Amino acid sequence: MANKDYYKILGVEKSASADDIKSAYRRLAKKYHPDINKTPEAAEKFKEINEAYEVLGDDKKRANYDQFGSADGPQFSGAGAGGFGDFFGGGAGGGFSDIFSDIFSAFGGGGGSQRVMEKGDDIFLNLTLSFEEAAFGVEKTITFPKIEKCSYCKGTGAKDGKEFVTCPDCRGTGRVRYQQNTMFGTTIREAGCTKCNATGKIIKEKCTYCGGKGYKKVQKTINVKVPAGIDDGQTIRMRGEGNAPEREGVNGDLNIRVAVLKHKLFVRKGTDVLLDLYLPFTKLLLGGKVEIPTLKGDYTLTIPELSPSGTVMRLKNRGIKTLNRESYGDMLVTLKAEPPKTLDKQTKKALEDLDAKIDPRSYVKYQNFLSKK
Repeated sequence: MANKDYYKILGVEKSASADDIKSAYRRLAKKYHPDINKTPEAAEKFKEINEAYEVLGDDKKRANYDQFGSADGPQFSGAGAGGFGDFFGGGAGGGFSDIFSDIFSAFGGGGGSQRVMEKGDDIFLNLTLSFEEAAFGVEKTITFPKIEKCSYCKGTGAKDGKEFVTCPDCRGTGRVRYQQNTMFGTTIREAGCTKCNATGKIIKEKCTYCGGKGYKKVQKTINVKVPAGIDDGQTIRMRGEGNAPEREGVNGDLNIRVAVLKHKLFVRKGTDVLLDLYLPFTKLLLGGKVEIPTLKGDYTLTIPELSPSGTVMRLKNRGIKTLNRESYGDMLVTLKAEPPKTLDKQTKKALEDLDAKIDPRSYVKYQNFLSKK
């Protein structure tokens, strides 16, 4: 330890108070502890700041260090000459174990008086909807098995919720702390109490309804409000409707994955609804009106004269509602010419006469094709 500037190592002035030194050590120990800082130099740095605090954190050792300029003075008696052996035993400044309790509490590992809350398992279900149910929304009643906290013992597992005592090992927290010596010194870790199975309670007489578990499996029936506009493959999450935890904590979630059946006429694309409308080819030539179904009821569609097959007609706001918003997609109707399946001689002759009367130049795209052959 000789010839090291412990004040410089902790980043404090020689006139620093005991609280200043302790505060500096806490900050540096948290930064360089090997369980937290995995850089190669962290272990050596951690060892160095512990060495400095072992001296400056003890009034007698600090006075000796200030007088002799070295940790090898007579007051040290060899203590701490090579590392971490007694650092957490309560010698230096009365605070190594307390300090590291605070450090690891900050990182979720300490605080023996704090009860660790659990979350129950999530439940995953499938729900099949018709095309219309997904488009407009619907309320469904579903029944499924789940684990619930026992209402008779209030989750304690004890008869009437009273026949238990606080676990003496963990004092009701369900957690105990262990001290472990490593090459870097003594560390404190926390784990579930084995005496009470991390429940914090020792049951004197078990609840007859749940057999002392504190929870039981039930058939649960709930109403699910499916929002308008939900799509195939999307999931409805109902928080807190999943399984109860085995110990103290909160329920998991219920996740309902939606499957939407195909429609006999419509196809969904985002919030738009697509319809392929097959019409007699004469209807596209002559134009006219045709009654078509939409999600909002029947609609009279006006077909313009000489409409090419493949023409797309857009009906505004007749699509599907945008999920969780007051807006709607459109309905896109694609006009497709359908020729007759058969032709009798008279009809064929009439069509040939008609074809002869139509100026070939009227077929612009066909003429362009012929010119490029």
